[in-house]
Amino acid sequence: MRSIRWDSTNGVSTGGSPFSSRGCYLQNPMSSKSNSHQNPIGVALLGIDQLMIWIGNWVLKAFETVLDFLSFLGETFSVSWKFYRHPHFTLEQLYAIGINSIPLVATTSVFTGAVTAWQAAYLFSDFIPLTFLGTAVGKSIMLEMGPVLTALVVAGRTGAGMTSELGSMSVTEQLDAMDVLGLDRFQFLVAPRVMSGLIMLPVLCVISSFVGLMGALGVAVVFKGMEPSLFWKGVRFFYSDWDVVVALVKAFFFGFIITTFGCYAGIRARNGAEGVGRAIMQSVQASSVSILIANFLIGYILL
Repeated sequence: MRSIRWDSTNGVSTGGSPFSSRGCYLQNPMSSKSNSHQNPIGVALLGIDQLMIWIGNWVLKAFETVLDFLSFLGETFSVSWKFYRHPHFTLEQLYAIGINSIPLVATTSVFTGAVTAWQAAYLFSDFIPLTFLGTAVGKSIMLEMGPVLTALVVAGRTGAGMTSELGSMSVTEQLDAMDVLGLDRFQFLVAPRVMSGLIMLPVLCVISSFVGLMGALGVAVVFKGMEPSLFWKGVRFFYSDWDVVVALVKAFFFGFIITTFGCYAGIRARNGAEGVGRAIMQSVQASSVSILIANFLIGYILL
């Protein structure tokens, strides 16, 4: 005879003797209801705990990265003065950073100057004489467009190239081989790139500003019917030598930012091709954001 018995923990058991411990148990509906509804306060506390753990890990990782970068800068500064011992490395980087970047910088600058002049002329129409077109364009190009756009272009081109070169050497253990041979990676690889960036970014900034003004002049003469002498008269209205000094100071710091971030990300690259790609992305992102922040800080201090 089959019997049905109630188990206080699991529910109803059918089949078997009432004294048998075996049987097929049915789940107690009261227990399933209680398991389906978890404590909302406990869930919220668990989520907050996981969030705080994530924030703590992120802060610790960021702090370690900052300390590692400062250590990298210290080693770079300690050997930077030795760059003259191997001038061919520095000349090679001067050519790579400066000469090879001129076509891209010039192309970007001429169209930036043309767009700036067109927009300024559109805003000046019927309100401000076009005599002041050269004033507005000259100030904006010399102080902002020239240094910042040049730095962003070089960061995307040369900075990424530095990270790619050094990252490839890192993941293929070429840097470790240099250490074994007693060759200082900072003296032979990092210092020439940093010194070349400090020298060539101001030069590229001057070229960018000149080409940008020529692009603005072309728009003013061809599309707005201005005389070239009237445009240059507007440029000289509020011209100040201090504006050029500020632009060169910006370019100097931008060159330092681009080269240090590019070299640091490349030397610390790991995990093969994927790690090199990630290092390039981080280098360009960090350089671009730092350039914009430094542009504001330098302008705030010097202007």
